[in-house]
Amino acid sequence: METELGGIGDFLRSRRARIRPEEVGLPEYGRRRVPGLRREEVAQLAGVSVDYYIRLEQGRGASVSDAVLDAVARVLRLDATEQAYLRSVARPARAGRGESGQRVRAGLRLLLDTIDKAPAFVLGRRMDVLAWNALGDAVLGFSAMAPKDRNMPRQVFLEPAARELYPQWAAVAAETVAYLRLDAGLHPSDPHLARLVGELSLASDDFRRLWADHEVKRKTAGAKRMLHPVVGELVMPYETLTVSGDPEQALVVYTPEPGSVTADRLRTLAARAPAEVA
Repeated sequence: METELGGIGDFLRSRRARIRPEEVGLPEYGRRRVPGLRREEVAQLAGVSVDYYIRLEQGRGASVSDAVLDAVARVLRLDATEQAYLRSVARPARAGRGESGQRVRAGLRLLLDTIDKAPAFVLGRRMDVLAWNALGDAVLGFSAMAPKDRNMPRQVFLEPAARELYPQWAAVAAETVAYLRLDAGLHPSDPHLARLVGELSLASDDFRRLWADHEVKRKTAGAKRMLHPVVGELVMPYETLTVSGDPEQALVVYTPEPGSVTADRLRTLAARAPAEVA
């Protein structure tokens, strides 16, 4: 199934809804039919005409200036990631590069293999898992998956075992959707992404609800707790690094604290990995 990835209108409406008039110095006149700011109020505060703002929200503002987008972002209190997303959906790119198969260059695969004390993998478009090292495989089991299932959103929302693997599943799910939404803003005409969103929307009420929230978030750094079926709990900070020469690929490396219980348990998995990884 293909689906509509959503555009600037839904995003701006969701951001208007989260701001109360009194927060931006406007009086609250009686009961409102919908929460948050009205379109007229955003236009007034941003210093543009109501008609201009309405055309922007309707996706008819392809020539909108950076100054206007910055003013709207200021009124709606967008963070840096949301501001970048607003620019991408206001002036959507044409369909093109990156919407089919992706390749991981040989040097990056070699780098993965040299990381032997930390799980690591490469994410591509749509959060597809493109390559991994032995320890990353031992933790997340990529080699046992069918190629089409090597996709983080599919794993999080369609695999029942994901709720056992991630004790903080709700937070992981929200982060996953927010990162996927960022990809949709950059590639609104990608049919592969549209099919993925459609598949997940049909199969998961949680995905459908989170997708409708229009949250966007970059995957930079953080920490995950996992309950591995062999070694038990793993507490792993991670770093996400954009691949030089291909900004649509990212190297994700889990970085356990040296000397920690997690580091010891990963050593146990590393000792088993050569015999168990295909």
